[in-house]
Formats: sequence, structure tokens, C-alpha cells
Amino acid sequence: MMKGFKAFLIYLSLVIVLAFSLLFMVAGSSRYTEVDSIKLNGMVQTVKENWHNLDALREMKLDVDMLVFDKEDEKLYETSNIVFDGIDVPLDAVKESYITMPVNDKDKFLGTVVFANSSKVSYQKTVTKLFLITLAIAGVLLISYVVFIYYINRSIIKPFNRMKEFATLVAQGRLDEPLIMDKNNVFGVFTESFDIMREELKASKQREIALKMKEKELIASLSHDLKTPVTGIGAICGVLSVKVQDEYLKAKIDNIEQKTHEINTLLNDLLASALDDLGEMNVSISEEESSILNTIVKEHDVYGKVVAGEAPECILNIDKNRMSQVIGNIINNSYKYADTKIDITYGFNGKYLEMRIKDYGDGVDPEDVDFLANKFYRGKKNTAGKEGSGLGLYISTELMKKMQGQLICISNNDGFEVMLLIPLA
Repeated sequence: MMKGFKAFLIYLSLVIVLAFSLLFMVAGSSRYTEVDSIKLNGMVQTVKENWHNLDALREMKLDVDMLVFDKEDEKLYETSNIVFDGIDVPLDAVKESYITMPVNDKDKFLGTVVFANSSKVSYQKTVTKLFLITLAIAGVLLISYVVFIYYINRSIIKPFNRMKEFATLVAQGRLDEPLIMDKNNVFGVFTESFDIMREELKASKQREIALKMKEKELIASLSHDLKTPVTGIGAICGVLSVKVQDEYLKAKIDNIEQKTHEINTLLNDLLASALDDLGEMNVSISEEESSILNTIVKEHDVYGKVVAGEAPECILNIDKNRMSQVIGNIINNSYKYADTKIDITYGFNGKYLEMRIKDYGDGVDPEDVDFLANKFYRGKKNTAGKEGSGLGLYISTELMKKMQGQLICISNNDGFEVMLLIPLA
């Protein structure tokens, strides 16, 4: 690339030097020509001798351009209409610095002979040559400029734009498209390094994805493995609570059983989140009667705080196990954060059965509502000192999406409400 610039600068310098040299040579070739008065007098004498037959002068092949006027200033003879262009009367010749000489026959005035000013003619020829040379030089410089612009565009601008687009692709994480290598432009020396950087970033990203996948697999495996002993602890607590008569011990056992339920819920959420990241949180949709919702609500209302109407008769397109998980998450959240009665109402909303689950706690801050369905997000209100992973509403929202439904959070002045849009068959 640098060699190309140097070659162009050398070429441009040579063109400029040659142009000025040629201009000086042409300008210097113009010389002042002295007037040969003897020769001109002889020409006037010849004109006088052939006054009545001036056409005979053409046969003499005279080497001097002349224009002959009679005494009435009428043109009688002209060797070149180009040389004498604009000369219509002898006075015009005087104004243009042409040489004018009278033709007399003794005392009688016959007319006027106008001779071309050789110095002026030479000057005009020189000016014409300089104009043509200048025009040619301008043409050469213009062509050189166009070629140089094309060279700059091909060697700098286009490669720069390619690198700019490449940087944009890298920033977007699109690391599969290589950078076209061209060592003949100014960035050619960097092209290979940039492409090596792309390959390293791609390999690093693949390693990062692989590590994250292993992490999710580990979380899923541990969550699954931990559920068995936790379930066992809950079962033992259930047996002990029946057999133990001591009220103090019974309270402790009930507390342990409650904690096992909370741990089991957290493990379910972690497992579902890990399976979702691994693309394995599947739903199996089938047609179910709406009465299944009444059954699900009763299963999760362990504290008897739900006041629910009957779901209207219809057929739903849902995965009943996943639907149970969604409703259970919402009711458990109301238990945990509101600890009030829970109203459940139903209605039809287009192609959905609308199920509203409302508690009467302090609700959430309005600025938190849009983020409650985000993974690991917990509202700022009523969460201090309360266990939770911030996964319940996230998992419920994702499950509703997979069942072609929606979960919408609504914060009111008198509590918190979740609206489920359950798809109809």
C-alpha cells in the first residue's frame, strides 16, 4: 500500500515538472520579430505594379500575408481571412497594431496595404499552444485524480467499511462470518489478526456456553437428587406428627414439615429453571375439562384461605401438571407475602378462559410489576426476611407461554392480582 502511495506521488511530481518545463519551453520559444521595412516596401511596389491585376499576386506565392484596400477602403485582395479576421477597414488594422502602408502612383493615392504583424501572429500562436498544452495537462491531472480516487476507494474506503461491518457483526455475537483477507490494501496487514481474534472469540464463546450448560445440568441433577431425601423427611414428619403427643415436639415437627415443603418448592423451581435453560422444560398439551382447575386449587389451598367460584364449563388446551405448577406457585406466593384470603374468579376473554387470583396484602411497587416475571427478580416490598428464589413467577410465565397462554401481574391499592389467560380448545 505504501509503495502505491509513493509511486503515485512520484508520478504526480513528474507530471507537474514536465508540465511546467513544457510551458516554459513554449513560452520561451516566442521571439520578437523585427519588421523588414525593405522587404515590405518591395511588396508595396509589387502591389502597385499589379494594381489592375492583383490576382496575379497569388501565383507569385509570396511568403507575407497582406490585405489590400482601395482608396474607398474596399477590400481588393486578401491572402488569409483568418489572419485578418475582424479587419474591415484600414483603421481597424491600425487599432490592432497591424502594419499599414499606402500605395501611391507618383502623387496619386491608390489604396492601402495591410501586413500581418509577425510578432503578434507569433504571440497568438504561442498563446494557442499554451492553451492546448494547459488543457492537455489538466486532462492528464483529471484522469490521474480519478484513478487516484478509485485507488483510494478500493484500497482504503472499501476495506475500512468491511472492517466496520465485521466489528458490528462481532459486537452482535455473529462470529461465524470470516473477514475477507486482502493484503493489497492499507488494512491488509491487520486482516488476518482480526480474523484470528474472531476465531478466538468464537472458541471462547463456545467454551462459555459449554460451561453454562454443564452448570445447568449440575443444578438440574442436584435438584432432582435432593428432592428424594426432602420428600422422605416430609413423609417422616407426617408420621411423627400423628404419633407424638407432646405439643412442644409436635410444633417442632410441624415446623420441620413446613420447611421441607418450602425446600421442595425451591427445588422444583430450580429444577424447572435449569430444564428451561437446557431446553427440556416441556409441556404436553391435551384437552381438559375446566373442572380440573377446581381440583388444582383445592390441592394447593393447604391453609384454607382460598375463596373460589366454580370454573365455567368449557374445554381447555393445557398440560394439567404444568397448570398445577403455575397455580401452586401463585397461591404459595400469596401465602408467603400477603397471608390474607385469596379470591379466585373466572370469566371468558376471547379465545381464553380468564382466571384471576387476588390477595389483599400490601401488593408490589408499580415500578416492580413489569419485572416480576424476570428470572431471580424479587420485588422490594414485603420480601425482606422471607425465603424465595425469584423463580416462581418466571417459571409460571414461561409455562403459560408454552401452553399458548399468558400470565399478567396486576398491582392494586388493595393487594396483588395475577390474571391467567388459559387457552380454550
